[in-house]
Amino acid sequence: MSRVRKAVFPVAGMGTRFLPATKASPKEMMPVVDKPLIQYAVEEALDAGITEMVFITGRSKRAIEDHFDKAYELEAELQARGKKALLEVVKNIVPSHVNCIYIRQMEPLGLGHAVLCAEPVVGNEPFAVLLADDLMDVCKGKPSVTHQMVKVYDKEHASILAVQEVPMEETKSYGIVSSSPWNKESERVNAIVEKPDPKDAPTNLAVVGRYVLNPQIFDRIRKVGKGAGGEIQLTDGIAALLNDQPVLAYRFDGTRFDCGSKIGYLKATVELGLKHPEVADEFASYLATLG
Repeated sequence: MSRVRKAVFPVAGMGTRFLPATKASPKEMMPVVDKPLIQYAVEEALDAGITEMVFITGRSKRAIEDHFDKAYELEAELQARGKKALLEVVKNIVPSHVNCIYIRQMEPLGLGHAVLCAEPVVGNEPFAVLLADDLMDVCKGKPSVTHQMVKVYDKEHASILAVQEVPMEETKSYGIVSSSPWNKESERVNAIVEKPDPKDAPTNLAVVGRYVLNPQIFDRIRKVGKGAGGEIQLTDGIAALLNDQPVLAYRFDGTRFDCGSKIGYLKATVELGLKHPEVADEFASYLATLG
């Protein structure tokens, strides 16, 4: 079986919940302390040993490409000023052995369609999907959430969905799964439904922004067509995949911040600010004054 070498980052969304900040700048480039959201996701994939980063982009997303590209003028300026530490930060955003590939999603047809856009690059290999809106924080020295999921995939060779329990009233914002025991690490998904009304939700176990998928998902997405909201839903493709092979739900070790919402973004900024070696102590002191 192939190992997971490729990660797909759907970054074509318009970020309407953060207007006007996202009018001309991608929401994925919004910083949490000193790194944009998309960089946190790429670093998570790197920690999992992934070397092919596939970005599904849209209009006004050029800043993402520029961020991961070499910045000759900036590097020359930092070199000339003797700012060696900053120079290393800029040069090491993406290691030299990693490839970044950009594919334009011509129409905003949903997450399933964005994933399908990656098929020519992914081919017949398993792959990860990371949604930058979900910032996954783990304790220092622990494997990233994607790393955890890749390790499970290496043993099970089954598609894996990161899941967590959410308040019942929030089920209408998520794909919701029902599951049964599989092994010590994961559960088998029995059914999955996209954004059910709380009164119709089978459980409160929600799929959050990390997936490791077998390549058969591409064919299933193609066949299901448009679903909820007139979009091509990844959830519907996964539901179809359940008919032929196991799909696992994985309760990850880490903290998820929903940075697609203002409150989640603010929480991430505070929590990661309190961990940042450069500002943690001074920031903690400031927060203490707010009482």
